[in-house]
Parts: sequence; structure tokens; C-alpha cells
Amino acid sequence: MRKNKTQELHCILATLFVLALSFLFVPNFVLPSSQGDNLFHVYLCGEEVGVVDSRGDARACYIRARRKIAKSSDEMIFINAKLTVEGEEVFWGRTDSDETVVEKMVQVLSDHEERSLEHCYTLKIGSYTVNLQSESDVTSLLQTVLDQYDPDHSHVVSLARDASRKLTVLTTQILSSTEQKEEEAQDQTLPLAGIEQQLSAFFDAVQPAAYDLDDFATGLKEISFEEKIEVCEAYMPANQITSLQDAVADVEGDALVNTTYEVQNGDTLSGIAEKFSISVDDLIAMNTNLESENSTILPGDNLVVTVSQPKLSVDCVMAETYEEDYTADTIYKDNDSWYTTKSKVIQEAVTGRRRVLADVTYQNGTRTGSTIVRQETIKEAVPEIIERGTQSPPTFIWPVSSGYVSSGFGARSRPKAGASTYHQGVDIAVSIGTTVRASSGGTVITAGWVSGYGNAVYIRHADGVVTRYGHLSKILVSVGETVTQGERIALSGNTGNSTGPHLHFEMRISGTAVNPLNYISY
Repeated sequence: MRKNKTQELHCILATLFVLALSFLFVPNFVLPSSQGDNLFHVYLCGEEVGVVDSRGDARACYIRARRKIAKSSDEMIFINAKLTVEGEEVFWGRTDSDETVVEKMVQVLSDHEERSLEHCYTLKIGSYTVNLQSESDVTSLLQTVLDQYDPDHSHVVSLARDASRKLTVLTTQILSSTEQKEEEAQDQTLPLAGIEQQLSAFFDAVQPAAYDLDDFATGLKEISFEEKIEVCEAYMPANQITSLQDAVADVEGDALVNTTYEVQNGDTLSGIAEKFSISVDDLIAMNTNLESENSTILPGDNLVVTVSQPKLSVDCVMAETYEEDYTADTIYKDNDSWYTTKSKVIQEAVTGRRRVLADVTYQNGTRTGSTIVRQETIKEAVPEIIERGTQSPPTFIWPVSSGYVSSGFGARSRPKAGASTYHQGVDIAVSIGTTVRASSGGTVITAGWVSGYGNAVYIRHADGVVTRYGHLSKILVSVGETVTQGERIALSGNTGNSTGPHLHFEMRISGTAVNPLNYISY
């Protein structure tokens, strides 16, 4: 209840007097305990509109204020308002009358009201939306974007009901001028019947012969929007409806969208940031796996980056004629007596020249691909002819089932007098009498004493490969014998120029010693 200033002053003085008497004459007097919030400040749309006794009073005043606003006009009214109430606990305080609070609320609501909701059309392009005044504004906006890539204005945008939607939603339909005339003629022409219909279909199927590329029409064949477009009727406040001019400028502008970039060889964070016109800090913020500008990135890693992309993209198919170099497909001749590791060029390729008619695809004016429809050869291309083997090459296995490499392939210190300073194979430390097996199938070409090697076995394999096994204690095969992969051929030993029990294993390709570890895992 509201009190005037005199009453309020008397109340305060009386309260102070009673408290003073209580402290003097009532020793056991205790101040009242906290009872919670008992005074409430009311805010509407961020503005304070009064003080009331309870949250319920605030809500009741708000309802009265909205009713007064609604009765002030027969038009539809849209108000985006937020009511906030903040409580506090006080010993005494002043509240505003309900009428005062309601009137202040009405004033605030009036400042935030939109007196009417206007009929409009909401255009949705992917995730982007814009509200336009009329259906013609929608088609004008889309036509403006389309005309950038249709300089002859041969295609027209119209709206048609989207049959896939249960509710009334429109989508775009793009027709060429020829298709428009055909539709109009179809609407005005009676259907053909009988023999007339059959003859019409026959003549429609007959196409004039074209023997030269110049006989074919070039130019725009197809045009469409990349994004899904939806249009529906709506009612919006006037300030949320965009003018056609502003909508065109907005839609033609680029939007920043996130995409994935695969890191390439030589890439750095600063280089990637510069490539996409973003800062290194922004690049790090978009990728949680990056801690700082010094974070390691490897080829094949995927990073999130932002790129500029039109809100509405236009796809085109253009019929074009042009000349280009071309190469003929390579011809392969199989040789069943060669391994797949062997091939030989029999005929070198020669580039040709041709004139083509192609369907070339574009997106927003950038070429994205082409499909050749017809071609005329100016200069015939000569194909490359390659002879290649078809047999799988032999595999090689480790010649012993135990031991370790005690001396590797290549340069080394001379282990003893008479030994080489460039090791032609690898030494495998094993005890005397360890079984030695053929690394791959082949024919034994040496089985006996060889200077430096002691007792040794040489096996010739396919494709010019020879394996050598030295310092053997016993030989189990003879020259000319055919062995299979893994077959026992000898026992290890310590014969010849050897520093201790081991197997010397050597591999030669076309007579040159190679490191066996490059061809065999152990």
C-alpha cells in the first residue's frame, strides 16, 4: 500500500522510538529473524518500471499492461518483451501503486511494439534466410543471380509447389525461353490422336544429320542453383522484411564457411593460414589438436579452415568447341616369360591434336569439368606400347632359422688378413652344423670349394638373381640340381677365410652384389 511522505516519516520515527525503548527496558529483546525477500524491483525490456510487494503483483501488472496495449488497436501487434523481477529483504521500503507500474509497462511495451505484422515471403537458401515483400521480389532476386551466368537471359526463374513437402512450400523452377513457349503452346493446343499422333512422334524423333562440329549449337545448355531453395508465405514485422536491393547485395556477397584441408608436403601453419586468408591464431582456435604455432603437422592431416563461398551458387553446362592436345591410351603387350618387375617400351607416344565439342560444367563461372560429345582429329596421336611381364617374381626367405647378423653389407674394417674391406653380403652368426636352406627356388650352379668362401653353394634364380652361401661345413646338393625354396642345401661351418662359425649369405642381381636385407626381412 502506498504511503505519503508525512506518514512514512511518522512510521520511521515510531519504529526507532520503539526499538530504543526495547533496548532500555526489555533486556531479552531479540531483533526479528530473516524472512527472505519482501521487496521486488520490476524490469521490462531491461528498464525498471517500479517496485512491488511480490512477484505475483509484478506478473499481474504485466498482464494488465499487455491487455491495454491489445485494446489500443485492431491491428496485429508483435512485441518482443522480457519481464525480470529482482527481490531483496528490507526492514522498510516504499512500493509503487499498481496503476503506476502498469502505466510504465504500457509505455515500455509501446516503445517495443510493432504495430502490425506484414504479409511477406521467406526465402531459405541452404541455411541462409531472408524475408521479402512479395513473390515477385523473390523471383527478381533469384533471376538477378541467375542472369550473371546467363548473359542472353534465355532462362527464367519461376516458383512451383514442392511436391515432396506436405505443407505448402514453393521451390524454384528454371525454364529456357523455348521450354516456356512449349509449355504455353501445350496449354493452348488440343492433344493429338490416332495416326496424327504417331506421325508427330515419328517426325520429332528424326534429327537432321550433322557431319561437322560447326553444325552443332553451342552456348548455355543447362543452368540451375546448387543450394536447395525453399519459399513460404509468412507474417513478419516491417523491420524484419528486407528490400529487394539490400537482399540482392546480401545474397551476392560471400559467406565464410568451414571446410577441411588436407595437409600437403611442405605445408606450414603460417603458409596454410596465408593460403586461406586467416590468421594463425584463428587457425589454431578452429583446430583443438593444435596447441600453438609450433605444433607439428604431417602430410595427410586434416585441418578445419574457413573459405569464402557465395550464399547462392549457380551451376551451368555450356556446349563449347575448342582445340586441344590429346594422348592415345597406352597399349600393353603381355610377356608370360617375364616377371612383373620387367617392362620395356616398344613404341614411344606422340601427342595428337583434335577439335572437340564438349559439355563443360561451371560453378559460379569457374570450370569444374567437361565431357566430350564429339571430336574431329586434326593430328592422330600415336600410343605408347609397353611390353610387360605377367609372372609374379620369386620371393626370398632367410636361409637359417636362428642366429643374428654379426657383420653387415658394405664398407668395413678388414676382420683378418685376406678378408675384403667391402663386405659383399652379410654374416649370420650360427653354430657349426646349423641347417642352411635355399632362400628361393632355382638351379645349383656351384657346389664345392671356393677361394675365400671355403665350402660354398651358389644358386641361380629367375630374373638374373644369384644367392651365395659360404663357409659351410657340409654341402648337401650338387651342380645342376634344381632346388625349391626352403629345401636343405648345406650345414653351416667355419671353412675358408672365416673369423669364426657363421654363414656368409650373399645376393647378386645381374652380377652386382646387393644388400640382402633390402629384399628379405629377418
